[in-house]
Amino acid sequence: MMLLIFDCDGVLVDSEVLSCRIDAEFLTQIGIPYTAEEIARQFLGVSLKTMISRIETERNCKLPGDFSERLNRTLFARFETDLKPIEGVRDAILSLHFPRCVASSSIPERIALSLRVTGLADLFDNIFSSSQVARGKPAPDLFLHAAAQMKASPTECIVIEDSSAGVQAARAADMHVIGFTGGSHCGPEHAEKLRQAGALRIIERMTELSEAIRAIA
Repeated sequence: MMLLIFDCDGVLVDSEVLSCRIDAEFLTQIGIPYTAEEIARQFLGVSLKTMISRIETERNCKLPGDFSERLNRTLFARFETDLKPIEGVRDAILSLHFPRCVASSSIPERIALSLRVTGLADLFDNIFSSSQVARGKPAPDLFLHAAAQMKASPTECIVIEDSSAGVQAARAADMHVIGFTGGSHCGPEHAEKLRQAGALRIIERMTELSEAIRAIA
């Protein structure tokens, strides 16, 4: 039986616009100017650890030691009041009779908060974070770890992803991947970006998920 592996941000919860805006605000405040659009374009789908490393390399700078802590504190507070689930995602998941899990670039605390605030926590018993593997997306490590823990072979996995990095990671893991373009951060060009990254099927609404999975499984 196929295992469904869901990304969290941008697939289960509509968090990317919020998080990119806060990332850009923090960086700009400390003298490393970014726009929310630049954050989305360059770092969508990767872990905060990877984002910090790339910023320090590309901008030849050193971020404050408490940057992650301060950023997450503000982000979590905003999630508590403003975060919403992706429209229709709960009903879509409940209609699918396959084992499922979450595999996200976010830290476990952020994943748990996101699912709790949006009323989705009861849908998933198994949650995996990039903090559990050596390399985050676009490397395949996280998805391979999730499959191993769920006792599924990679070819028996279907990943639902909204980012190019996530799609690349799923393809590198030799998994099927469905690209999702229904998040508020997705523009008209997003579907083509996911196709170029390797997604063979693209859906814009969660009502399309069941049919896309049946076409694979």
